[in-house]
Amino acid sequence: MTKTIGLICGSLRKNSYNRIIAQSLAELDDSYQFRWIEINDLPLFNEDLEISVPETVTSFKSAIQDVEGIIIVSPEYNSGIPGVLKNALDWASRPRESAVLSRKPVGLIGATPGGLGTAFAQLQIKQVLEAMQVHVLPFQKVLISQVHKKIDPDQKVLTDEQTKRYLQKYLNQFIHWIDHIPAID
Repeated sequence: MTKTIGLICGSLRKNSYNRIIAQSLAELDDSYQFRWIEINDLPLFNEDLEISVPETVTSFKSAIQDVEGIIIVSPEYNSGIPGVLKNALDWASRPRESAVLSRKPVGLIGATPGGLGTAFAQLQIKQVLEAMQVHVLPFQKVLISQVHKKIDPDQKVLTDEQTKRYLQKYLNQFIHWIDHIPAID
């Protein structure tokens, strides 16, 4: 059976490096289906909105439920998690007893023009996901530094062959992990 992997980009920028990296995952291997899970139209999380959940939130949660796993590809802003991504994770965590990300396999990838490759943001994202009881792929990190030198911004494609091989290896490990994730209650 073909796996469907959700892609969440933690950047809203039109020419986002991280969106280009996420799109390259779909182009690396056609044996998996990839589905974008967009976060740009989600309202700011507010418990008052849970009384009558906005359609954008309902669609977002439904998209998460419909995939076997999710890969979050995110930049790092001020050594941390982008606000728009944190907002999306907050929506996905509510209500707690039926949180759509709970027990869902998630992988983390990050790209930045800087030298540390989103290491601090990934630590924060992982901390939030663990609080939500999400299964984060252990022991694997994809920290893409100097991303502006590894893509063609006009064509919006990843051009660096070493990064492509690294992403392919990560994707294979993620799919294998989905199939073998331990059931923890």
